[in-house]
Amino acid sequence: MSVIQTIRNKYGKIAGAVIAIALVGFIVSDARNGSFGNFFGGRETQIMKVNGVKIEPKEYQQRLKEYETLYAMFNSREPKDDLKRAQINEQVISMIAYETYVEEQCAKLGIQTSEDEKKELIYGGNADNLVKQYQIEGNMIFINKETNSFDPGYVKAFEKQLADDGARIDPAGKIRESWEMTKSYVLRMSNINKFNTMFAGSTYVPTYMAKRTAADQNSMASIRYVKIPFSSVNDADVKVSDEEIKAYMNAHKAMFESDQPSRSIEYVSFDIIPASADTARALGSLEEIKAEFGTTKDNKAFVNNKSDEVNSFSEAYYSKNTFKSRFADTIMTVPAGNIYGPYFEDNAYKLTKVIARKTLPDSVKFRHILVRVKAQGKDIMSDTAAKMKIDSAIAEIKAGVKFDSVVMKYSDDNDPKKKGSYDWTLVQRPGLPDTAMGNFIFEGSVGAMKLVKISQENYVAYEYLLIEEQKAISSTIQMATVVKNLAASDSTVMAIYGKANEFAGKNTNAADFDATAKKLNLNKRIGDNIKAGNFTIAGLGAVPRDMIRWAFEKKVGDISSVFQLGESRYVVAKLIAIQEKGLVEVTAANRPIFEQKIKDDKKAEAISKKYAGSASLDAIAQASNSPVQQADTVLLGGGYVPVLGYEPKVTGYAFNKGFNTNTLSPAIKGTNAVYYIMVTNRNVMAADNPAMGPMVNQQRNQMEGQLRNQIGQVMQSSLIKMADVNYNVSAF
Repeated sequence: MSVIQTIRNKYGKIAGAVIAIALVGFIVSDARNGSFGNFFGGRETQIMKVNGVKIEPKEYQQRLKEYETLYAMFNSREPKDDLKRAQINEQVISMIAYETYVEEQCAKLGIQTSEDEKKELIYGGNADNLVKQYQIEGNMIFINKETNSFDPGYVKAFEKQLADDGARIDPAGKIRESWEMTKSYVLRMSNINKFNTMFAGSTYVPTYMAKRTAADQNSMASIRYVKIPFSSVNDADVKVSDEEIKAYMNAHKAMFESDQPSRSIEYVSFDIIPASADTARALGSLEEIKAEFGTTKDNKAFVNNKSDEVNSFSEAYYSKNTFKSRFADTIMTVPAGNIYGPYFEDNAYKLTKVIARKTLPDSVKFRHILVRVKAQGKDIMSDTAAKMKIDSAIAEIKAGVKFDSVVMKYSDDNDPKKKGSYDWTLVQRPGLPDTAMGNFIFEGSVGAMKLVKISQENYVAYEYLLIEEQKAISSTIQMATVVKNLAASDSTVMAIYGKANEFAGKNTNAADFDATAKKLNLNKRIGDNIKAGNFTIAGLGAVPRDMIRWAFEKKVGDISSVFQLGESRYVVAKLIAIQEKGLVEVTAANRPIFEQKIKDDKKAEAISKKYAGSASLDAIAQASNSPVQQADTVLLGGGYVPVLGYEPKVTGYAFNKGFNTNTLSPAIKGTNAVYYIMVTNRNVMAADNPAMGPMVNQQRNQMEGQLRNQIGQVMQSSLIKMADVNYNVSAF
């Protein structure tokens, strides 16, 4: 105790000062890591800046959710897998940059959307197309069925219904959220649409240009030519130096300038694939249940309990035409009650039991008269009144009144276009609202009529049915299939991860990475031009953001830890190039591209020298062992030439006024070959030809239409390049 007391007496103030300094250091350190925002100059939280405007993560997440909601609304049938989600993320990043830049320009130009315009965009007769096409479960809800067009009155009625009865019809709030996001997007895009429309409306094609284009499209030449491909010169005979690459890049700077920083990587993959033990396990599990499957009476419960596919049992009957399986021919012959399999299909092992066999049509056409008692849980009329109404309809039909007329008079489903008529396929049969209804229209006779009553918890109705047509009657089967997906087990996945982790752990520098990859015969691949805003890498598809962040935080030669890409593979990467804005640097990834371009130039020069002084096209053909070919429809108005392909230099030379017909041209460097041509016929239409008068206006309208259609796409990419966009990779 005396020692402690001495310290307190002699060093108390010093200790207090040290503690105080330590506390301040801790606070500052914490602030720099983001806990106290940017107050002490800590790391910035925004994901990007566009011309100095900060885009915070919250705004980005809101935009992402909005985009995903709109995407799902109009692409409900398209699966949204990891790749699609990654592409949506990239589109959102691009759109944020574009919108931010355009909003800045709109503010400078005074472009704005008034309150009256905003109301019109949502509630008016000229509402935005997204409002007009707003959907719930694939149904456009603002379409008036009588006029088959958008009805603005439905919009406010919809909002009132949500306000009055939202707790019942939208308990999770998903519909309200979707609608609010749609409105938000429409209003936010209003200024941007005006901006784009301003430019699209300014497109103009002068008369002289329309005349010149029309004349070009009506000018035609015939040529004979010899094509000597670059491949006729051996690659090994053409050397390319670093100085030549630099000179080529400087001469073509516009082609090789990068508007954003990028990274390039080499990587090796460790694919997650099932092992033999996984195959044996899947097959074994089916063999174990095969006997029980054959004797069970409740096929639906058995399949839904044992199969890897959720709710995979269907009561549908399938014909040979509708059963989409390469084993259909065999399974269609299996007797009822028997089992086929196990068999392998769609990356799974399957057992299929044929439950029943019937002769049925592939599709039917029927009419109905519908009288509802209850719909969506709401009472419409009493059962007695509904029965009297349907009985009256049946009496008129039996008295000889046309079915169409009775539908329009009595049916609750009396759309004048349909008149109660429907086409239904055999595969859709389980989707019919009542089993008795399905049994009758598919198993009854053409011309037969029947009254059925549909009784469900929230829906009760009487239907009088008429079978009008049955097509493709054939043998069908009802079946039940148990599916066991062939997937890598946890132990297999861990073993593959172990190999990837061992590779990453033992090869921590570029030399070891390359040597071990070669020793293990691992295929090294290149991921090039990786941008900070990317969520995908060419060749890999969707990648975790950690992988992009790693690429932008490390130095050339660094080796990554293991990255997992979905459920398909593990990847270990090596950073091979860092590219900042400006002229691109030559890397292992892009060097072959530059070399090939320079080699093509050198090969063209070598070919030209080799055949210089040749007297005729036939002499060149004989010397090069290449045939003389003919092209009779070379149009001045198009770079694509039948047989040749896209060779604009050949086209240009064919119409060169200084090049006489029936003379040999000099060597013409094409896209992948050197051409020697001789024009045999040239028919050039003059721009002031009187016969061209009627074509000019049509040509101008066509050209202006093309320009208007292209402006939106071209402007977005161009304006993003013009904007000063800086990404904060660590904040994504």
